[in-house]
Amino acid sequence: MIEVKKFVFNPFLENTYVIWSDENNEAMVIDPGCFSEEEENELTSFIAQRKLNVKYLITTHCHIDHIFGCAHIKEKYNPVFIIPEHDLQLLKNVKIQAEMFGVEIKIPPLPDLYLNEDISLSLNQSHINFIFTPGHTPGEFCIYLPKEKILFSGDVLFRESIGRTDLWGGSYEDLIKSIKDKLLVLPIDVRVFPGHGEETTIGEEKLKNPFLINN
Repeated sequence: MIEVKKFVFNPFLENTYVIWSDENNEAMVIDPGCFSEEEENELTSFIAQRKLNVKYLITTHCHIDHIFGCAHIKEKYNPVFIIPEHDLQLLKNVKIQAEMFGVEIKIPPLPDLYLNEDISLSLNQSHINFIFTPGHTPGEFCIYLPKEKILFSGDVLFRESIGRTDLWGGSYEDLIKSIKDKLLVLPIDVRVFPGHGEETTIGEEKLKNPFLINN
């Protein structure tokens, strides 16, 4: 069985997720937004308490609020670090991103691998697929566990909202197409864990999301 723990970190109130198999404690950290030493300690203390083996570090996209903690997690656990290839420029320009918002960041390392839809990872017996959903950024991917009906939607789909498209590489048309063609075709009872805000489901967003109903 897969377990999910959400942390809300940094000034942007970003959702960081740890997911793991309760059978062998293999774990993945998704979008580590830990910004301060206190937030780093909160995350690593949880991992230690649960005796998790951090196998993967994955970012859905490379905006600064989702990668604050990448350097810390990579240094501490040395997981396989995977990002969207089309967001590499965002990762490389993280200093510029930090200057734009007046914050500091530990510079993340370069990734070990790039996400694509042909990759299928696993935590114990649970398979993890990746869905290419550009629009918020040029390279963003959602993370989907089909057996568990769990989707980590990054900043693509929120509860009754969608990701912004006014930043570098954003496209409203691409974002709507990604959501409609790639996400709304999933079963309606898929639980959606977004990059900000509260959990939702695919079914709820099909019925209630004003950005999707009117498009």
